[in-house]
Amino acid sequence: KDGKGLILQTDLGTQYTSYEFENLLLQCHINHSYSCKGTPYDNSGIESFHATLKKEEVYLKHYRSFDEARLALFQYINGWYNRERIHGNINYLTPQQAEDQAKMLA
Repeated sequence: KDGKGLILQTDLGTQYTSYEFENLLLQCHINHSYSCKGTPYDNSGIESFHATLKKEEVYLKHYRSFDEARLALFQYINGWYNRERIHGNINYLTPQQAEDQAKMLA
């Protein structure tokens, strides 16, 4: 898929600085932007999401296996967070509603 014009903002984790990952971004025409070391504000969107995910899902449950945790997180993100939970920073829409609106305007 062509990601021309897209920018992926990540931290400096080894999974993002690996040759394989960088090569994949090049193949997809996606520009890579790194956050500065020790600066979580550069990646505040995902940091905020991770905090919400932990407070609303992870800290409230005990997962008996990796597969159970994976399924629960998938259901939380795709079933609740993206489709049911409203977000104040996108005019109290769900992410799915905001994406649908953006597609209609494009």
